[in-house]
Amino acid sequence: MEEPNFPPLPGFIPLKPCFYQDFDEIPEHHRSMCKKMYHLWILNSATLAVNLIGCFAWMFGGGGVTNFGLAIIWLIMFTPCSYVCWFRAIYKAFNGWLATLSFFSYNIFIALIMLVPTIMFTAVASLSFIALTRIHNYYRGSGASMSKAQEEWTTGAWKSPHVQAAAQQAAMGAAAGAMLDQSPSPQYNDNQI
Repeated sequence: MEEPNFPPLPGFIPLKPCFYQDFDEIPEHHRSMCKKMYHLWILNSATLAVNLIGCFAWMFGGGGVTNFGLAIIWLIMFTPCSYVCWFRAIYKAFNGWLATLSFFSYNIFIALIMLVPTIMFTAVASLSFIALTRIHNYYRGSGASMSKAQEEWTTGAWKSPHVQAAAQQAAMGAAAGAMLDQSPSPQYNDNQI
């Protein structure tokens, strides 16, 4: 078993890396895709960190502390969880096939047992890709746009009982939230503008 090397942490932090990760052990024809998924995970983590800074600025600009608190929780919770539950499954799927296939020359029974999680990790990675592709295609093919929304408004689509009921519930929820004053709008002085 290789020594864990991820995440790379500075020496002054008392924590140690939890995972072993080496893209060289991924078969060459899958290495590029695996690295792209890793970079996507890094982008997601960076987005959560920038969101924390934005919520911090909003809090000091007169906004509430709720969003800042949630941004801290999201960064602390979603960054490692997305690595373990999303990227690690993709990494194992690409790496698992190489390890499993090479083990067939040593012990067929053990290799067959190893084949089950390898197939499952591959299924997770494949189904994730298929789901994201379908969602993207659905969005692109739905024709959703601002001009279409404006057209529906002018033609009276808003008169539908379902649309009216949804709008009424949204308005009542907004009114109830405003009465409770749970998340006040930032208050600015004339000299701050």
